[in-house]
Amino acid sequence: MKTKITLINKTYQFSSLKDILAKANEEKSGDQLAGIAANDAQERLAARHLLSELTINDIRNNPVLAPEEDEVSRLIETSINEKIYQSMSNWTIRELREMILSEQTTNNEISRLRRGLTSEMVAAVTKIMSNMDLIQAASKIEVITQCNYPIGFKGTLAGRAQPNHPTDNIQGIKASMFEAFSYGIGDAVIGVNPVIDTADSVKQILQMTREEIDRFQIPTQNCVLAHVTTQMRAIRNGAPSDLLFQSLAGTEEGNKAFGISVDLLNEANELIQTEGTSAGPNLWYFETGQGSELSSDAHHGIDQVTLESRCYGLAKKYNPFIVNTVVGFIGPEYLYNSKQVIRAGLEDHFMGKLQGLPMGVDVCYTNHMNADQNDMENLAILLGSAGVNFLIGVPMADDCMLNYQSTSFHDIASVRSVLGLRPAPYFEKWLERMGIMEGGVLTERAGDPTIFI
Repeated sequence: MKTKITLINKTYQFSSLKDILAKANEEKSGDQLAGIAANDAQERLAARHLLSELTINDIRNNPVLAPEEDEVSRLIETSINEKIYQSMSNWTIRELREMILSEQTTNNEISRLRRGLTSEMVAAVTKIMSNMDLIQAASKIEVITQCNYPIGFKGTLAGRAQPNHPTDNIQGIKASMFEAFSYGIGDAVIGVNPVIDTADSVKQILQMTREEIDRFQIPTQNCVLAHVTTQMRAIRNGAPSDLLFQSLAGTEEGNKAFGISVDLLNEANELIQTEGTSAGPNLWYFETGQGSELSSDAHHGIDQVTLESRCYGLAKKYNPFIVNTVVGFIGPEYLYNSKQVIRAGLEDHFMGKLQGLPMGVDVCYTNHMNADQNDMENLAILLGSAGVNFLIGVPMADDCMLNYQSTSFHDIASVRSVLGLRPAPYFEKWLERMGIMEGGVLTERAGDPTIFI
């Protein structure tokens, strides 16, 4: 594999594929913190140029983390369709980019293509794409999944209602949930982040959301975002859960820091298939986000974009209903400012979609980051244009429990309005029956949660 390149009479030597991938990455504070980033724009350009000339075969033959050392690597390696891989193994990363972006390449062709790609190949092509490339490429990929009801159709934008409460007060959660419904949000999932990580608390929240879904005949699904083991205990105790949730990392060591392993996920998968309350077939909700492996010192010197792509390689094993990157949640240590957050959101969405995942994004930032709400609204519009499956909605874009800034219920409604997008089909019909929407447009009744009281 070529590791040296000369540009404008200067020679750049890189130590490995891992080094090339890291230095080809757009500027990220997390890579700088890890000591693996390019020294300057010239070195970044050289690494990117060299990466574009490497072949798909080069990427596979030079693993960033050997399968013998890491179960995520083994899972990604064994998932490859060898026949499809061999048909394109001599393509350069530049040729892969051109194929994906070609107007003649259809969603079906990309669906076939992905079966021969590893997560590292997906990360490599992402690094030589501009923001517009990432939007254009992702916009042609349609990923439809079904829990109780299907989402992901082209021309639609779903919303996760995130009605968190700082004390898990059931009435407070219910009030926020009703507000979400009043703006037409909640078709992806009613997903509550609990303060109290106990099976009893999780069961109580799931029972309340199930009661309201049944009372108003809402075409959606419920989930409580506790640790997967807590959810498993709640389900075994009779909790009505449509989905299982878990955060993922891109290395085995990173997942150990989350308290999970492939074996545990396999056990949980069997449980939700047999004792979950949805017919499925898609019964998982995963969350990811650039930088988590670095925060647990489990990155192995791999850059955060490549690690994020590996999260998606793990997630796709379980055919999830939804996946989202919580793009700016960790803070400026990993994504310093709005420019880095916007880039990461577009990267993550594209990498997940290219690997066949139903991608959403929590368009968010923390208060110690160099970003503001206007930046988040910019990213939300860009992602809507890119065909994101869903966005996160919290009251007034301010999560009172997790203490970070996201997008509000009315922000998602505005993205739909500006871009001519609709809710998921069954959910839109329900909104019309409730008098909240008519012909794809919110009515005067919208935004009034008291209609559910």
